[in-house]
Amino acid sequence: MDYKQYDLTEEQYMIKDMVRKMAEKEIKPYLAEIDEGHIPDSVWQAFVEQGLVAMCYPEEYGGIGSSFLDIVCMQEELARVDTTCAMLSGASMLPLPLVMFGSPEQKEKYLPRLASGEQKCCFALTEPDSGSDAASIKTTAIREGDCYIVNGNKRYISFAEQSELCILICKTNPEAGTRGINALIVEMDSPGITVGKKESKMGAKGASACEVYFEDVKVPVANRIGGEGEGFRLAMQSLEKNRVGVGGIAVGLAQGSLDFAIQYAKERYQFGAPIAANQGLQWMICDMAIKVETARHLVYKAACLFDQGHPDATKLGAMAKCYATDICMEVCTDGIQVCGGAGYMKEYPQERRFREAKLLQIVEGTNQIQRVVLGRKLFGKL
Repeated sequence: MDYKQYDLTEEQYMIKDMVRKMAEKEIKPYLAEIDEGHIPDSVWQAFVEQGLVAMCYPEEYGGIGSSFLDIVCMQEELARVDTTCAMLSGASMLPLPLVMFGSPEQKEKYLPRLASGEQKCCFALTEPDSGSDAASIKTTAIREGDCYIVNGNKRYISFAEQSELCILICKTNPEAGTRGINALIVEMDSPGITVGKKESKMGAKGASACEVYFEDVKVPVANRIGGEGEGFRLAMQSLEKNRVGVGGIAVGLAQGSLDFAIQYAKERYQFGAPIAANQGLQWMICDMAIKVETARHLVYKAACLFDQGHPDATKLGAMAKCYATDICMEVCTDGIQVCGGAGYMKEYPQERRFREAKLLQIVEGTNQIQRVVLGRKLFGKL
């Protein structure tokens, strides 16, 4: 493979340090509240004030224009403290089809308010009968003159209830398979849109997941991203990049579990000595550290390849998301074991991290789907 190896710059280390301190100050005091399903408005305001929201958007539209590696570093440090808030920061990545493929007119109209944090955007792909099989979506957008008429419903849409915009993936020609799918920019206050209840989840409860219903919703043809029938390709390319961000969140979550396990093992005394003095426990924690560091390097490398536009980015992205979230589950499981009974109690953060880790193996394409993607890249057409 011909690519430039990543090497974090002094500025990227400064980003990590700034975000880590901000998370400790602005997020950590509210962890119990967030785990009950509510992220305080002050957290989003802190993201805006510190420029975390603007990182994802081009400078010409009011953003910072950060590299993807910068953004992954930011998400990692947030997830050290709380996965939900890292996912909230990742919500800035949800309009990726618009950022990557939108027309100048579309970008001028929508991106400045997103970059400033004035508005949020959700990404609506999943449906009750369409998850991993994204091509089987049933939501339709039938053209009538200069508008599409949208009907259908979406499921598990993150932050839908607080979003002003939606990137909607829908079928404009149900007979044309994936070539009949488009991506539309939909304003959420349009008549005919109803946001359903927030689902009750096992973990990451502050990152809402809602159903969204569309009944005869009019969307201007001018709000289509890309050409007719390009929506499926644009959505998949956006997901390919987004899943590396999930890998970064997984690394941060695992690092938080590792940090707590080390601290607990040094402070917890049994038989007259800290439990960290037991070689068996030391080796368990050493294995946790090896897994976290290996995952971090794979995620950083994948992010670097996306920044370079390298053809191997998709392959490395699938590897990074799959491996990082799998080891995150392993590390968070061992993190509970290190703490014994205390690790199982809500009073301690290891229990919350365990619940959050499971979600990361599912979102942005399950890890089974990542292996399908990787298999296609390794074996080609058989």
